[in-house]
Amino acid sequence: MPRAGWIAMAVFAAVTLMLMPVLHLWVPAGSPFHVSTYVITLSGKILCYAIVAVAMDLIWGYAGILSLGHGVFFALGGYAFGMYLMRQIGTDGSYHSNLPDFMVFLDWKELPWYWAGSDSFFFTLLLVLAVPALVAYVFGYFAFRSRIKGVYFSIITQALTFAAMLLFFRNETGFGGNNGFTDFKRILGSDITSPEMRVILFSLSALVLMLTLLLSRYLVISKFGRVLAAIRDSESRVMFMGYNPLQYKLLIWALSAMLCGIAGALYVPQVGIINPSEMSPANSIEIAIWVAVGGRGTLIGPIIGAALVNLSKSYFTVAFPEYWLFFLGALFVGVTLWLPEGVVGLWKRIKARSAA
Repeated sequence: MPRAGWIAMAVFAAVTLMLMPVLHLWVPAGSPFHVSTYVITLSGKILCYAIVAVAMDLIWGYAGILSLGHGVFFALGGYAFGMYLMRQIGTDGSYHSNLPDFMVFLDWKELPWYWAGSDSFFFTLLLVLAVPALVAYVFGYFAFRSRIKGVYFSIITQALTFAAMLLFFRNETGFGGNNGFTDFKRILGSDITSPEMRVILFSLSALVLMLTLLLSRYLVISKFGRVLAAIRDSESRVMFMGYNPLQYKLLIWALSAMLCGIAGALYVPQVGIINPSEMSPANSIEIAIWVAVGGRGTLIGPIIGAALVNLSKSYFTVAFPEYWLFFLGALFVGVTLWLPEGVVGLWKRIKARSAA
């Protein structure tokens, strides 16, 4: 990584791992320097979205695979960790039962078999990693082996996320139906709403984002990354040179899904809910918009795009709730027409003109 990149990483670590926690926990609420719970929670959400954006950039920006269904991997990670959080409620729920409240309401007598082990934190972490990666691997194997790519691949990923959303909406699946999981109480015995736990989750999100950036940087400058770029530019030539694109595409596809699952697991305890709406096709399209706005194929661009779009969303959904979707659509059209390389590309052009 260039020296400027390490400096930026150090500044980001100092702000997110030291400055913001100190300002939130030890500066009085009445002080102008106090960082509120709202800011910590919103920042944590955006950090999770940034991880998803980087994961999306790995497959779209560097491998040329446009997925419009990455929301399903994000949600699967969230549901996997949500199962653990629901088990941690114990008898503190409305019905004072060891079963989650929605199961008691639906007259379930015992936990389904696929909830086995969900009371274990470490087994849940394994599920967070394995479930999105496994689903992505199976789906990708059949899609890539069949040479499905381009707009056709994007369409079937939309179909995947829509089918998953409809499945999770059903009460009999054992995932809370329309309401999903909510009313979380504890993580590892600690109050999930305490200021200390909020700071821990926020700092973990920042740390995972930094590790994701380092891993992604290592991958894209390695031989593996150069082969991915060659597949993006001309897959037939790569095959002619003796490489098997299926293996490379499957690996980066599964890794991208795993990163989305981790982001979903960090997202759920910070927002306090996970439901099938996280799998909606619109959410997956929005992920692609983050990458396009920031600049795909740049790693830092998707982070900027995720932050810019979601901060704008937080403002416009309050100030102009009826027009937010129009703004999002206009932003995407504008970037496509006038900023094909995103915000990072615009900055590079400005620097080039200044140096000329």
